[in-house]
Amino acid sequence: MKLADLRSVLERHPDSFPRFVLPEGDFIPPHAHVTEVGHVVKNFIDCGGVLGKSETVLLQTHVGQDTDHRLKTDRFAKILELGKRVLPHDQLEVEVEYDCCVVAQYPVSEAKPAGKHLDVVLGKRRTQCLAQEQRKAAGATEACCATAATCC
Repeated sequence: MKLADLRSVLERHPDSFPRFVLPEGDFIPPHAHVTEVGHVVKNFIDCGGVLGKSETVLLQTHVGQDTDHRLKTDRFAKILELGKRVLPHDQLEVEVEYDCCVVAQYPVSEAKPAGKHLDVVLGKRRTQCLAQEQRKAAGATEACCATAATCC
């Protein structure tokens, strides 16, 4: 979900309480704080030598000791507004960082009203071999690693 879309949903539901829904249906604890809005730029080279770049908005969540804390969507929107100072534009995809036992990042799939809550539904992200995907797109029939010059 793009940042502009998330902002729009938050503005339409200012009195809701956001819930972050993990990919398997569990929730990040309701007293989680959104403690950081970041602009993450990743420049990389894949195993086939192709350069790539990705940019996202990363929302860091923190589950502290204050179990009475509840973030409302109007405050969440204000936190995103503060992020404008570090974000180049609002058409970036949004990800949520959650420290459940290791730090994990989830793309935001959608945000939807659910009674007094606004469910921020998180998706899954997997690693992939971009060189293999490029070879498939180009119509290559042999396995990706058949020739060392084109892949890992």
